[in-house]
Amino acid sequence: MSVNKIGVIGAGMMGSEIALVFAMAGKSVVMMEPEQARLDKAMAGLQKTLESGVARKFWAEEDMATALSNISAATDVSGFGDRDLVIEAVFEDEKVKADVYKQLDAVCKDDAIIASNTSSISITVLASYFSEKRQSRFLGLHFFSPVSRMKLVEVIRGMDTDDDVIAAAREVCIAAGKTPIDVKDVVGFAVNRILFAMWDEVLRLAEEGACTPEDIDIGCKLGLGHPVGPFELMDNISNTLNLQVAEILHEAYGERFNPRPILRQMVKAGRAGRRAGRGWYRYDEKGKRVA
Repeated sequence: MSVNKIGVIGAGMMGSEIALVFAMAGKSVVMMEPEQARLDKAMAGLQKTLESGVARKFWAEEDMATALSNISAATDVSGFGDRDLVIEAVFEDEKVKADVYKQLDAVCKDDAIIASNTSSISITVLASYFSEKRQSRFLGLHFFSPVSRMKLVEVIRGMDTDDDVIAAAREVCIAAGKTPIDVKDVVGFAVNRILFAMWDEVLRLAEEGACTPEDIDIGCKLGLGHPVGPFELMDNISNTLNLQVAEILHEAYGERFNPRPILRQMVKAGRAGRRAGRGWYRYDEKGKRVA
């Protein structure tokens, strides 16, 4: 099937940039968030992204000039009835997602594809919150932050996902400049299981005082070729979300993914990361690192 009309639920850092990359590909996108203020903030943020020098490394000027005109904003899902593909990018909580799915089940057309951007929750489990007729048209599309720059998308098939749904989802992701990889429906999928195993070890190094977070970041960038260090990445994603995902992995796989005490301390102390002004590093009001 052809996918030309896309809906995105959630206008946070992930949802807004998912909307942007499809808009850049010439798709009609409706981005939904219950609060108009959050929608306004998201659109302003996307404008800044397009005006940045980084954006010009990835996109042609003519595509950037028309991108935002392809995005319309909505505060509910009532206008999602004509969408070919709807991507949920809300809080990483099963109950929150289930509430969204109930709304989508009532308004989406019968052949609509619905996807979750979950980074860790089983797609088969999430599919169970839809009516049975929709479960074959549900899958996982896990994008990576920042979506405007990261090319990877994990494509996760649930137990009942149809082949044509997988094919259409892969095709539209490729059209948006992404590289899809197929991943079995296991908790945490592929990349996050690798990432959190690495984070467990760098957090142990910090707890032991073997290296400072800054030296570990330098070591990973210069010794392993990583574009950003693990502590920088944790701050960008948010330590609160990192702990939530770690807990999901811990529940699924046991002790090998038990969140480290230092991560729990950071979250309890309010050091959530860049957007909170403090994480492993300090940041100014614009989110620029100051220490």
